[in-house]
Amino acid sequence: MLATLATSAALAWTPAVADARAYARTRRGQVSFAVRTECGAWGRRQDAAVPSASVLKAMMLVAYLRRGSVRDRPLGPAQKALLSPMIRRSDDLAASRVFRVVGAGRLQRDARGWGMRAFRVRVDPWGDSRVTARDQARFWLHLDRRLPPRHRRYGLELLRTIVPSQRWGVARVVPRGWTLHFKGGWGSGRGAVDHQVALLTNGDQRVGLAILTTAQGTHAYGKATLEGVARRLLRGLDGRADVC
Repeated sequence: MLATLATSAALAWTPAVADARAYARTRRGQVSFAVRTECGAWGRRQDAAVPSASVLKAMMLVAYLRRGSVRDRPLGPAQKALLSPMIRRSDDLAASRVFRVVGAGRLQRDARGWGMRAFRVRVDPWGDSRVTARDQARFWLHLDRRLPPRHRRYGLELLRTIVPSQRWGVARVVPRGWTLHFKGGWGSGRGAVDHQVALLTNGDQRVGLAILTTAQGTHAYGKATLEGVARRLLRGLDGRADVC
């Protein structure tokens, strides 16, 4: 029995962190990342706090759907007209309205309850809230379970159906057999901030991922960095269902 357990542990997938770290060192600016499974955690500069940009919208989505007046009731057309564009095409006006409804205090309290120890909410602008790769990977690993049961399918559908024009980085290297839910965050095209956070699932197996970059120079360069890091970290996941 002990030999079988040892063999299973030896064969379990682990991210190619050394390759991802080596690649990150060749890129401009700061690159931090974190990967989590049910049985391990890996990363680089995981506690570097950076502006959240639009990755905060996934946290807003969960916080909004968990509100007492929402969690057990059907969503109306007006609510969906806010949440869908906020997530699927990263609409900032919709996000600002959701942020006002949720409130900074509620978002900070929820983040603490989700184990996000370094998160610091900022009101104006909300995109300047501080996040870390470690906190984001922890949040995303169980993102589906954080959504209230009534709205779980809807929330996951939004995060699975990001518009094609925003499906770069990790979305270009999804391992065969895995389903991707994710959100990106970026600035005004100057590469000041380019992030992606994600949950990948295959049956009951799951991987939480966060790649946060700053000072990339251009958005195109930042997108290339995200893809390069994700490709290396997720190597070997194709067709596998034995992460843990």
